[in-house]
Amino acid sequence: MTALFAAWLAHLIAAASPGPAILLAARTGVTQGFVTGLWLSLGLALGAVIWAMAALFGLAALFQIAPALFWAFKLAGAAFLIWIAVQMWRRAPTPLDLPDPALATPQSAAAAFRLGLFAQLANPKPAVFFGAVFVAAVPPGTALWMVGVLLVLVFFNELICTLAVARAFSLRAPRRAYTRFKTHIDRAFGGCLAALGVKLATT
Repeated sequence: MTALFAAWLAHLIAAASPGPAILLAARTGVTQGFVTGLWLSLGLALGAVIWAMAALFGLAALFQIAPALFWAFKLAGAAFLIWIAVQMWRRAPTPLDLPDPALATPQSAAAAFRLGLFAQLANPKPAVFFGAVFVAAVPPGTALWMVGVLLVLVFFNELICTLAVARAFSLRAPRRAYTRFKTHIDRAFGGCLAALGVKLATT
């Protein structure tokens, strides 16, 4: 139980720390509201569970055996984050009330869920966390039911953290400020995502 608590707490801190998931949740909340933010958060949470399962079942060992595979994955993930950032930057001057299917932020629940899932799976940050910190906190021979409980906790950690951000940014005051300063805010979000992508690719 002590190891379970340690793994849960470590992931909670990681899930709450600034990164692509938090940035996407904030922008989705302010541009599309809480419901779309919920679907995005569900995709992010499922992606985190997939990373946790992969780490527990040997992904870290695979990356140690084939470091080139990990670097290829990092570069692909960084390219995906930079692509999202470029879309945000290019579409920043578009008024909020004009529908634009090319926006990086999705227009439907299914698209929001897919974006959350793919963004999480393409992000090397959870791969590093789950492959190093998380696995180290789970002792060998842990009962399967406890692993299952831990995966459920990972899901809810990610869901609660990103959903709280989406909810906060979906409120009237943040939305009003976003409408007024949309171009600058979108480019700030895009710049942060691009910087994260570059950092992930070069570290």
